[in-house]
Amino acid sequence: MDFLKLIRMTTAVMSIILAIVAILFVAFIFIDEAPQWLGISSSKASKEWKLPNIETDLPDGKQGKQVKFGYLLATESPKWMGPQVINKDERLYAGNNLTCQNCHLEGGTKPGSGSWVGVTNRFPQFRGRENKIGSIEERINGCMERSMNGKALPEDSEQMEALVAYMEWLSEDIPEDTAAWYKGFVSVKIPSVKADTIFGKQVYINECQVCHGEDGQGTKLADERKGYQYPPLWGDDSFNHGAGMHRVLTAAQFIKANMPHLVATKENPKLTDEEAFHVAAYINSFNRPQKPDTDKDFPDLKLKPVSTAYGPWDDPFPAEQHKFGPFQPIVQYYDSLYQIKKTK
Repeated sequence: MDFLKLIRMTTAVMSIILAIVAILFVAFIFIDEAPQWLGISSSKASKEWKLPNIETDLPDGKQGKQVKFGYLLATESPKWMGPQVINKDERLYAGNNLTCQNCHLEGGTKPGSGSWVGVTNRFPQFRGRENKIGSIEERINGCMERSMNGKALPEDSEQMEALVAYMEWLSEDIPEDTAAWYKGFVSVKIPSVKADTIFGKQVYINECQVCHGEDGQGTKLADERKGYQYPPLWGDDSFNHGAGMHRVLTAAQFIKANMPHLVATKENPKLTDEEAFHVAAYINSFNRPQKPDTDKDFPDLKLKPVSTAYGPWDDPFPAEQHKFGPFQPIVQYYDSLYQIKKTK
């Protein structure tokens, strides 16, 4: 009797297991989504996001050609929209021989360098410099008129449409936490002292001169039409004084995460906050092109970054202090009077 009981119990258990398997099988057919705890993938299960590769992941047809053109505009800017273009009447927009990726490193994909990965998902957005909600096209033209020392791209131009298409392709389906990792620059603790350009020069000699040169004029690519391998940091072919990089604190944030090139990363910077701060001041102590009409920037002057080196300002601090610091008293002024907390 005991043996027969065991057989009956085993048969009952097997029947239950087979019934569960059958139910799950039917569910997978209709739902097409397996529970994660089973370790079974399905067509609707989320896949791990990866950065798209310009050589292997381009979409087909017109979209792929447009994305590739956007990549070329970013990496070979002088050749396609700057001083080295063939038909200057139609395509001359950039006023220097920098490329977009001289700041937005690795084709706009390097974290900590104002990366373009995820950027189109953040627009439209408010910007204090214009004191309004702006589009991604307006943001690109801010770079064209400042960092590229040129003129705005028409919003319906092939260059503008290609740049936006490239940015959108880099941003496609990116998870929010991943996009946040790529976003912006690293933070730098604002020193309580005025920037020391003599110390900054020594940092430059030790860490920067090998690529950018003793005279700060950079190193051109073998094909000079494509621009610089290492860009000039001051002088006629550099960004103008209206660019964000002309602000010592912004430049320090960029430098900390990215310089020396191929050595520093967002996760593992080489320079300290102080070294990045002082060398940024040294770089910005030299002459560079002057952007017209910067007095019209920041209609609400309270929103102007404290290290903006050109006036006017809504505070009593001198121009020298706005350029080189110390910045802490300016930060405290806006916090106490307007309850505005500034970080750069």
